[in-house]
Amino acid sequence: MSGASLASNSSSPFVSWKVEHAAIRVPDLDTAVAWYSEKLDFRLLRSWQLPGKKIGWISPIANDGFIFELIAGPGADDRPAYEDLGSSYKVSGWHHTAFQVESVDNTVVELKRRGVTIVSEPHDLAEIRSRAAFFADLWGNLFEVMQVISS
Repeated sequence: MSGASLASNSSSPFVSWKVEHAAIRVPDLDTAVAWYSEKLDFRLLRSWQLPGKKIGWISPIANDGFIFELIAGPGADDRPAYEDLGSSYKVSGWHHTAFQVESVDNTVVELKRRGVTIVSEPHDLAEIRSRAAFFADLWGNLFEVMQVISS
């Protein structure tokens, strides 16, 4: 399927689909909200209880268009701690969420200042005309910051 994709199809039964949120499993809601607030300036939008779980919705400081749902409670297995980006490719499933930023380099400097684990230093991806870096939260979830660069 080398580079192939489906053409836009306004008659698809899924035409109305838009990304609304992604869920992150964490052991403790208060700890997770504190980490995302202090390290990434995320805001807690709402929280509630389910049997055996606490749920919270968080969003980036200036983007209500995408929500992370934090699902907290006992019983979750730990993810591996990634030493580098290459080791992260050994685990199946969701790999990372990407944020578009104005400057990857400046963002990484600030993340380091805030004590965030950097998994991959800034590097250029010529194939997609982007500069990128990866970081992890306290639970090993990966995030990418990327910026468009000229060719």
